[in-house]
Amino acid sequence: MSAGSAAARQPRGRPHLRLVRPEDVAPTRRVAGRRTAREVAARRTTVLLLGSTTFLVVAGLVMVLSASSVSASTRFGDPFRYFQRQALYALVGVGALALTSRIRYRAWRRLCVPMLGITVALLLAVLHPGAGVAAYGSSRWLSFGPVTIQPSELAKLALVAFAATVLARKWGRLDQVGHLAIPLLPVLLVVGGLVMLQPDLGTTVILAGSIFVMLFAAGVRLRYLAVSALAGIVIGFGLIFSADYRRVRFLSFLDPWGDATNTGYQLVQSLIALGSGGWWGVGLGASRQKWLYVPNAHTDFIFSILGEELGLIGEATVLLAFATLVLAGVRVAARAPDVFGRLLAAGITGWFGLQTLVNLGAVTGLLPITGVPLPFLSYGGSALVVSLAAVGVLWSIARAGADPRTVAVRRGGGGR
Repeated sequence: MSAGSAAARQPRGRPHLRLVRPEDVAPTRRVAGRRTAREVAARRTTVLLLGSTTFLVVAGLVMVLSASSVSASTRFGDPFRYFQRQALYALVGVGALALTSRIRYRAWRRLCVPMLGITVALLLAVLHPGAGVAAYGSSRWLSFGPVTIQPSELAKLALVAFAATVLARKWGRLDQVGHLAIPLLPVLLVVGGLVMLQPDLGTTVILAGSIFVMLFAAGVRLRYLAVSALAGIVIGFGLIFSADYRRVRFLSFLDPWGDATNTGYQLVQSLIALGSGGWWGVGLGASRQKWLYVPNAHTDFIFSILGEELGLIGEATVLLAFATLVLAGVRVAARAPDVFGRLLAAGITGWFGLQTLVNLGAVTGLLPITGVPLPFLSYGGSALVVSLAAVGVLWSIARAGADPRTVAVRRGGGGR
């Protein structure tokens, strides 16, 4: 009996049945193969993402213990003070990573505005003399009993999520200046302005740079990007020369040895630490520069102590871990199931990469000192917890990109 006659005898009102031929099965097998390959690629990306993050967090705990032991003993009489707090923050950060990895990443489209509002309120509270905690000439922290938070760290994730939401909604209209600038530019100016009032030029640069990376990832016209970059450079130099301490810090970066005992002291001591490490370092815990020679040895300049104790090999290993993290983030963005996921992953990855470059540039004398910590390694609870939460968001996007049911059309702005 032919397939046509069999179909003709099917009773009316019942589902139509047809014979399955071998040529009908082959395409299904190929689709299944593609899905399996997508899942395997996502699993490899997840391994790179979580593996590099785990390595950096563990390395950070080890180096915080080593770099902070002398200053903690001098200040608190307990060499483990900073390490214990950082370990506690790491546990909280792992919990935040687990939480954000289970939240569907599209939920950040709804959460970004409330989170941004809370961030702005906290940034305003930091500037209040009775609420903000000042240190090193800046008011960047809020104290809640034994817990101290830094709202500018939360601002990084909130602003990236908000920018991804705005750009995804305006997808297809980004060639129009009005749609491109409103409301993204006013929000960036408000958040960046509040951070600058602390003052914190380094974090402001990270915020603006992360948005620039997202605009590039969104395919904004190059002339718009060029104008934005030029405007940013002009504003940056204006901010540098608007304050005496920033101007002195910038000029000392050009020739730190010209005033090695004053304005260039921190950079000179950092270079001495890096140069003392050689190939293999002086040994873990055996740093001489951490004996109060390098200021902020366990925060902004922890890479200097790492280079002294673990040498060029240790530095290269850490740099490889950061490169792996950025590569994983790029792969997550490339395989994201929609425009919003792609831009959100690009913003987080750009934030990590840019902050790493700014910190390492300051430590090695290639860039001015801005007070930006090294992600995952430097001491700081807010930075570590928020960064790990951002890694959880990347993991959520990677998992969604591996699920065929969530993959939308990638071209033409599908799945915004």
